[in-house]
Amino acid sequence: MGNIKIGSSNNSEEVKEQYQTSKGLDTRISFHDKYSTNMQGYGNWIVSNYEIIKGMKVLELGCGTGSIWMGRDDVLDMFGKLVLTDFSEGMLNTAHENIGDKDNTEYLVADIQDLPFGDNSFDMVIANSMLYHVPDIEKGIKEVRRVLKDDGVFYCATLGENNFVEQLAEWFRLDGEKFNPNHNFTMQNGEQILRTAFSDIEARFYKDSLHITDIDDLVDYLRSLASLKALNDVPLERLKEIITEHSVNGVVDLPKEYGMFIAKG
Repeated sequence: MGNIKIGSSNNSEEVKEQYQTSKGLDTRISFHDKYSTNMQGYGNWIVSNYEIIKGMKVLELGCGTGSIWMGRDDVLDMFGKLVLTDFSEGMLNTAHENIGDKDNTEYLVADIQDLPFGDNSFDMVIANSMLYHVPDIEKGIKEVRRVLKDDGVFYCATLGENNFVEQLAEWFRLDGEKFNPNHNFTMQNGEQILRTAFSDIEARFYKDSLHITDIDDLVDYLRSLASLKALNDVPLERLKEIITEHSVNGVVDLPKEYGMFIAKG
């Protein structure tokens, strides 16, 4: 793709491998779309929190498949400029395919720890479900603050520590080396991390849960999660057996904890 530019990147090889293509992410997104109980939808809720002013310049870090902007041409048209970045070129290619070419949109492979933009460049910076992957998160946050205008806003959505992954780890008795959840940036510790660069921080929670009616779908989903990689060694029938033990009339209910921080100043 001709207009995808390459910037610097030094993220971990494990994360690069996980997000080299959009296949695993697509599996997770479609699973949540199908079984989440909050009908608003997490992506819709995220966008509903953005205060968008016509002509503003926006940077998205870790844009993934770009799914959050699909079907939202009215929102995209309000931006003076939207720069979509990801450290995975494969992921960025998928975002480009999903969103397409627009006069006000640019695609760039970039690393939050070393952003190729000048100081005070953006009115808004977005980082959804990606900060916990950043090796030097404080450096990344300071880079965000540097490229953000003095009156700009940083929106960063993330997960909580009381989530379905923790519940599943209990069911499968995973601990120690077998279960190492990524809690590098959560709704519980994110504010403290953001305060290394921002003074005004608000936390907003999204109320939701999972109501799963097809155990096979849950098995496919579990095998796409890096934090539950140990389950790949469990025989398929045993996986289904344990899940069935925790179901009621063939239905599995699991907690979800997600939210967003809005940082200024």
